[in-house]
Amino acid sequence: MLHMDQVTEVLIYILSTVGALLPIVNPFSTAPLVVSITADLTAAERTEQIRRACVYMFFILAAFLAAGGIIMSFFGISIPGLRIAGGLVISFIGFRMLFPEQQTMSAPEKAEAMTKHDISFTPLAMPSLAGPGSIAVVIGMSTTAQQSTHVIGRHILIAVGIAITALLCFLVLRAATKLAQFLGANGINAVARIMGFLLICIGVQFVINGVLDIAQSLNPS
Repeated sequence: MLHMDQVTEVLIYILSTVGALLPIVNPFSTAPLVVSITADLTAAERTEQIRRACVYMFFILAAFLAAGGIIMSFFGISIPGLRIAGGLVISFIGFRMLFPEQQTMSAPEKAEAMTKHDISFTPLAMPSLAGPGSIAVVIGMSTTAQQSTHVIGRHILIAVGIAITALLCFLVLRAATKLAQFLGANGINAVARIMGFLLICIGVQFVINGVLDIAQSLNPS
């Protein structure tokens, strides 16, 4: 039976996973895409596409969670290197959200998505939900968890955090039509900019942690 301190630690670990992933996944920015490319679908068909996209998102991120250490070892990537690279990618995505220059999808990509019968895997699951930023974060969490004495337990908690994030994405995207009507274009842009700022902060912190790791390895004392 878990003690209160252990329960608190588990909850903090899960919530920190959700807190790190949710601004990067950012289902609010995907809501307008869902509205536009599912305009010809019924409410039931739209919900099914969103459900499948969130399931795909979970399995994509879970696969990178399981294979994170293998990928790092195969390519000889250090944890500080991953943190710095991941931080730069996340910051870049954040800057694009904070200072948008153009739509996330080009006109040909959007036209192709609207003609596809199944849009759950692409473009919804990948790259809209499970993109390079969220994949980098999950791989970083995987390698950090491997340094713990409870490797399997940490990975399970991260997977639970990914599942909760996927569930939140489903709830937001299922209400995409009403959400888009309620927030309007300006409201969605405002939410995207807030999420973008949070991403920049997360990315910068990743870079700082990576630089500190390098500094500590060069000067152990």
